[in-house]
Amino acid sequence: MRITKSFAETRAASLGTVGLVPTMGFLHEGHLSLITAARQASDTVVMSMFVNPLQFDRDDDLVRYPRDLERDVELATAAGADIVFAPELEEMYPQEQFTRVIVNQLSDELEGPNRPGHFEGVATVVAKLLAGIQPDRSFFGRKDAQQLAIVRRMATDLSMPGEIVGVPIVREADGLALSSRNVFLSAEERAAALALSRGLMRAADLAGGGEREGSALSAAVHNEVGDSLEVEYVTLAGQDLVQPLETLDRPAFLALAAWAGETRLIDNIHFDSDEFVADRGTRLTERSVLYGTGEI
Repeated sequence: MRITKSFAETRAASLGTVGLVPTMGFLHEGHLSLITAARQASDTVVMSMFVNPLQFDRDDDLVRYPRDLERDVELATAAGADIVFAPELEEMYPQEQFTRVIVNQLSDELEGPNRPGHFEGVATVVAKLLAGIQPDRSFFGRKDAQQLAIVRRMATDLSMPGEIVGVPIVREADGLALSSRNVFLSAEERAAALALSRGLMRAADLAGGGEREGSALSAAVHNEVGDSLEVEYVTLAGQDLVQPLETLDRPAFLALAAWAGETRLIDNIHFDSDEFVADRGTRLTERSVLYGTGEI
């Protein structure tokens, strides 16, 4: 394992085909699954760890985001990463950033209205990582479904070399989608948050039984959640343009965002094939590394 601080050092240390796993650190098994996927397809696996200020619409959220580089390097090493690129702010943004990357239309729905400027920040930092590291493949989790669509469209529109690879969601044993923010949930909030994945799985069951109306799939989630959480949206959207769909008639995902206390959670299920069998993700069989030792 090698820790690098600059783009030039990272490129020099990368041999053969390069797989990039972009993260903001505080790793969990979802991130580690990206390393596994990259390891299977790459000679050199680079995991970047950078808490990107451009993608936070709230200063308190940026300050609150958990950080532990020593822990993350240990986990990344055990999972099979060769290089951890952990740049300082000055490497990523050496001067005032006049250039931003905006992916119109795909940023307008779902998370867009609720997190102004977020996807502009995501697209900008990912563009810098792709340009600076020059990977053959880059691996992103399907949990951030809209982000994945935006990155893919950006790479295509800007003729960026390399492949963008989506990897299934990893869930905790009880179904909660893994997120670094899960550590902020109280026991009561966590119990309430389980309604999100239950609702999505109910929607997946309905789709498997032939239901194609987006309103019915969304209603399955709302009915499961009830008043236990503050739901921002539950929307069926196309995988390519993130356009809201009335009918499940093409590759799509059913996405949601909700607040459990002061913690905002997102989740989704993807529908890929003509049969629209849902990608429900994978589930852990043991306690997540997020929580260290002791009880959740």
